[in-house]
Amino acid sequence: MSKSRREFLTQSTLTLLASASALAQTPSTPATPGAPPAFGTSPAVGPEVTTSTFAEAEKLIQLALTEKDRAQAAGNWRVAMAPLYERRTGPRKVAIPDAVAPYSLINSILPGQPTLPGKDEFLRTKSDAPLPTTDEAIAFSPVHQLSRWIETRKLTSTRLTEIYLARIERLNPKINCIITLTRNHALAQAKAADAEITAGHYRGPLHGIPWGAKDLLDTANIATTWGAEPFQHRVPTADATVTERLNAAGAVLIAKLSLGALALNDIWFGGQTMNPWLTEEGSSGSSAGPGAATAAGLVAFSIGSETGGSIVSPSMRCGVTGLRPTYGRVPRTGAMTLCWSLDKLGPMARSVEDTMLVLNAITGPDGHDVACVPSKLDFDAQAPIKNLKVGYFPQWMKEAPATDVDRAALAAITTLGMTPVEVTLPDWSFDNLDLILFAESAAAFEEITLNHQLDLLKAQVPDAWPNTFRQSHFLSAVDYVQADRLRRMVAVEMARIMSEVDLLLVPSLRDEILTITNFTGHPSLTLRAGFVEVSEPRSDWAPDPTKPTPKFSTPRRVPHGITLIGRLFDEGTIARAGLALERHFNVAHETPPGF
Repeated sequence: MSKSRREFLTQSTLTLLASASALAQTPSTPATPGAPPAFGTSPAVGPEVTTSTFAEAEKLIQLALTEKDRAQAAGNWRVAMAPLYERRTGPRKVAIPDAVAPYSLINSILPGQPTLPGKDEFLRTKSDAPLPTTDEAIAFSPVHQLSRWIETRKLTSTRLTEIYLARIERLNPKINCIITLTRNHALAQAKAADAEITAGHYRGPLHGIPWGAKDLLDTANIATTWGAEPFQHRVPTADATVTERLNAAGAVLIAKLSLGALALNDIWFGGQTMNPWLTEEGSSGSSAGPGAATAAGLVAFSIGSETGGSIVSPSMRCGVTGLRPTYGRVPRTGAMTLCWSLDKLGPMARSVEDTMLVLNAITGPDGHDVACVPSKLDFDAQAPIKNLKVGYFPQWMKEAPATDVDRAALAAITTLGMTPVEVTLPDWSFDNLDLILFAESAAAFEEITLNHQLDLLKAQVPDAWPNTFRQSHFLSAVDYVQADRLRRMVAVEMARIMSEVDLLLVPSLRDEILTITNFTGHPSLTLRAGFVEVSEPRSDWAPDPTKPTPKFSTPRRVPHGITLIGRLFDEGTIARAGLALERHFNVAHETPPGF
């Protein structure tokens, strides 16, 4: 019969099993009035387990049980723990729709932390540059100039769209960055933009500007494939919020751009997307297509996404400017979910100001993304930067992945009137936070993991998602909670650092800061600051001894980007500093040879 919880927990494994068996056989037996429910008295379900089962499982989570503990755990697993999997294994399975977010929410702003900035203001630069005489020069012009020419009717959206369409037809075969070309859709939008502008209805700086969307952003009645074989024929019926907002701004969608399958690296169902600056190497990922297409002058700007480096890495490798907004600034409604508590959507363009023009159009809650919060955007392209305090980690600037370009940027801080400030972090195992990423992503793609559609993905190497998603089902839920607690500790440390400085200058691909700031939600701006030489192609993938990387007889010159980290919701400050550095180095205008 039922026992009190205290009595229940003092019983032997044998008694527990007998109790569970009796309950399973006589479910209608009336319980003692007022007796509380007891853990581990559910009907036995699932496969038989033994002490040997636990002995092997202990190796996966690095937890050693005694023989006695192991026997007790194995003895009542089928009545205590196996029933907790009924949601997935049945008989009462519960299907969880893609749009349902976890109940627990991440708020980047810690309790008691002030929210920045204090006002909404957006002041762009003035420009009266003449329209270039060649289509190529027009194609590579930044959005802030293109928009002025369209506004003053020196350039039509239709002509600009046709320039990009012609370049896509000619150059995309070199870099493989387009999944779906939206030619007719783009020309119709461009024609409508021209008619509105002619009639005096100018919507703003993105009106008539052709753009490309990373193919995880929903576009109504246009395929959105997530770069993955199981979703090649997926056609959404509604636009993502960001798509809606860019449509409202009058932007012209010209292409759906490649991403590594399910937002990992640069290999998708159509092959690999390559770097326009070095076509022997991948463009990096997972915003592979946005990085390559923007660098090659196939679009004026693009929308990428980042969970753990997917805007920063291709921006650096392809030499474009990538802005990863604060977590919670841009709504992700209608975008593929990889990790609810990490995913961010942001612009990739050819200049710092361009990214802010796009951010201004897509920022703010939409009433659907539960993680998106109200915020202000304060940007003045002409505001002074003198005396801004720029934090940096001294040791990081002395060792790889930092280069002479990073060190030149640190020196330029003082030259430009900003103040460098040394900062420190505790020596913690920050990579342990990835347990959260792996658990959430495996949950997001549980169905195709269980039905083995993951087997269809082109990349099946050990460091690709298929293997990671499968492995993640064996992660410890207890360790997930502990990683979440570590995340709060890391956020407190970042709050301390950012209370000492206005922004940080860091090597773009320094693993610790990529991990930390993605988990704490801080915004980042990656911009080209110079060039380096490489003697072999670079790759996001783990080395494969059976396929050694080729060496170049003559080193190749490629762009190198630096990264600025801002205070939460303070993208305007990193943009102001980025503009100053962009003008100082004066290298953003150079284009990849052959494009």
